[in-house]
Amino acid sequence: MWGLASSAVAQTVQPEASAAPAQPAETGPVAPVEAVAPSAPAVEPPPAPELPAETSPVATPEAAEALATPGDAPTVERAGGEPPAPTVDLLPEADSKKFESVVVGTSETRTSGSVHIVKPAQLERYEKDDPSTVLMSVPGVYARGEDGFGLRPNVGLRGVNPDRSKKVTLLEDGVLFGPAPYSAPAAYFFPLVTRMQSVRVLKGPSAIQHGPQTVAGSVEFITRDIPASESAWLDIAGGGYLYGKAHGVFGASTERAGFLVEGIHLRSNGFKELDGGGTTGFRRNEWMAKARYRLVPEGEVRQTLNIKLGYSDELSNETYLGLSDEDFRADPLRRYAASALDQMKWHRTQVAASHVLESGSLAITTTAYRNDFARVWRKVNRFGGAAIANVLADPTSARNAIYYGVLTGQLDTSSTQDTLFIGPNDRSFVSQGVQSVARWSTTTGPLSHSIEVGARFHYDSIDRKHSEDAYNMEGGELVRAGEPTFITASNKDATHAIALHVTDAIAWGPFVLTPGLRLEIIRSRAADRLKGEAKEGSLEVLMPGMGAYGAVTPELGFFAGAYRGFSPPSPGQPDSVKPEKSINYEGGARWTRRGERFEVVGFFNDYTNLTAICTFSGGCVDEDLDRQTDAGRAQIFGLEVYAEKTFRPGGGLTFPLSASYTLTSTELLNDFRSADPQFGAVKAGDELPYVPHHQVFASAGVEGALGGVFVSALYIDSMREKAGQGEAAPGELTDSLLTFDVNANWNFTRWGQLYLSARNVLDAEDIVSRRPYGARPNAPRTVILGFKLAHN
Repeated sequence: MWGLASSAVAQTVQPEASAAPAQPAETGPVAPVEAVAPSAPAVEPPPAPELPAETSPVATPEAAEALATPGDAPTVERAGGEPPAPTVDLLPEADSKKFESVVVGTSETRTSGSVHIVKPAQLERYEKDDPSTVLMSVPGVYARGEDGFGLRPNVGLRGVNPDRSKKVTLLEDGVLFGPAPYSAPAAYFFPLVTRMQSVRVLKGPSAIQHGPQTVAGSVEFITRDIPASESAWLDIAGGGYLYGKAHGVFGASTERAGFLVEGIHLRSNGFKELDGGGTTGFRRNEWMAKARYRLVPEGEVRQTLNIKLGYSDELSNETYLGLSDEDFRADPLRRYAASALDQMKWHRTQVAASHVLESGSLAITTTAYRNDFARVWRKVNRFGGAAIANVLADPTSARNAIYYGVLTGQLDTSSTQDTLFIGPNDRSFVSQGVQSVARWSTTTGPLSHSIEVGARFHYDSIDRKHSEDAYNMEGGELVRAGEPTFITASNKDATHAIALHVTDAIAWGPFVLTPGLRLEIIRSRAADRLKGEAKEGSLEVLMPGMGAYGAVTPELGFFAGAYRGFSPPSPGQPDSVKPEKSINYEGGARWTRRGERFEVVGFFNDYTNLTAICTFSGGCVDEDLDRQTDAGRAQIFGLEVYAEKTFRPGGGLTFPLSASYTLTSTELLNDFRSADPQFGAVKAGDELPYVPHHQVFASAGVEGALGGVFVSALYIDSMREKAGQGEAAPGELTDSLLTFDVNANWNFTRWGQLYLSARNVLDAEDIVSRRPYGARPNAPRTVILGFKLAHN
């Protein structure tokens, strides 16, 4: 299954005789669910539960389970409030009126690609703040740890480098949310997952509908819907390391209009202990407002206007500076004095306005959007005469001992060689565009079609102003050296892109065939103000694909697909640099029944050119920043297994169980040299860095009318820090990581709930990364107590 549309997964009613109206994807905030009527008005959808799990902390276990398991009815999950999409009916007639998620016209459980949805009940159960921990419950998704809070996740899918999630297409309500998805795809912004209604991960042929990154897959965050009636919701929590959360929602609707306002404040004093004292924590705020007005609520042609506004900001005392291995084993939560001034500060605004037109089985959604993001990260970058990573790799050598003493504050600066250079990377981003998608369902003889045609015109840019100041270490404190500020970068990159697609889900009995085509037309410009140079680039890429699904029984089906993967080069690259391209294959089997799902998928990505962009977070120095490495041919293959089952023994109790396993193998097939420290001198046969061979997630729990208790476990195999083969050298592997979380909640009234979240209960302390400078830990054990209040 594939296409280009962004909000590809929606909820629909499947009438017996006629298809529901088509719903375009790639939408921002769109019409709420109660606004849309199926094209067969005689079929009445069942009413939504009074307190659905995504809005009520005291939803019944039955309602929560309907949201958490495939094939259940009814479910209430929606694609960001959008009207239903057409679906190919592969269910027996008796089941054809069920609500089901659909992916470009095909039910979620019968799509011909890898699709996983983290549903509202699952998000409520585990109370996660870190997007990485939510996403790693999905097979094929892994992450490289950094700050322990998940402020800037490093997410990868199916073997791609997770550095700053730049090889994954990221969306919120169908709109690209990366600061500059084409010009600078490194995702220094991620929305707070705690305010999301659901999260969707598409991999394999399903992922080609979301661009520009199509090699591995896409991740889409779905925000809360506008409620059908007046609704208020509050979540207050506090815990270890002065953790605090205040999260409130209020919304209401009439027959023609509706709105929702949501705000959240998240904070912590930080779990690291800075030499000499000082805070290592953060504070973050996010606000969102949605509004809807039905211009023409009834009739042959229905029209709706929607708008979504957002504001976010963060102040975090975060650093790239880690520890030597010896210091990590002695105290993993220590932080050196040289990082005392490090601080990230940013703010972001967003606006998305959409118009939805529906007529019979045709629906057209047009969305205009703009995101502005400005960030300043002041951090320690380097010594005058040594690389910090090299110092921490061997801190006891005669040459490095002095540098190490300055880093830790034990020695004073004695020369320009051990002077520290600290400075802000000041960057401003713009991402804006207009996208429109039309969906139409029809039949030709025995074949039913769900056709989708879409277009997106997009512009984004990044303006970089990087500088450094010299600092001396004196008595364990950093003091300005009095030298002039040194400008290290002053440039602007910009990209215009047109993305077009067409796809058709063709159903014939139990079979679905989904051919499609995607076209990217890209024009870029890079201007270096320091050098007085400018460079322009252009690229056109055509990406065909095909997916197929066959149902053996109503519960069991097999699927397979192939498509062309693509990742664009960033602006300003030499003419010799090529885009990343691959031919990707997958095939598998899926069993689904009420409360049950079992899926096995094999995948194989055959790269003609694998690429990487040098970044600070990967350990690159100034002269190599944003330079692309063409690694040539590579192969990535693996196996993904997912299973879930809910036991219902009676007595009002349910026992939900789930597990996922991912096996990934990578191989570079060419010899080459790269200035990117994650590669270096590569020999054919080397494995890629930061891709675990094995990863396992498992959860088990019990739910009843009074509440529930859940236990989850995550195991991540050790990962290479640098491309290589055979046994890794000391200091070039992360630790394997095994963590356990326990969550419990008590519904003390029909409108209130208490909850307890214990994260990393066994207090595992392991190295999750050494990039860019030294070993860094996962978050330690943290216990959080909170309560939720809801009024509908």
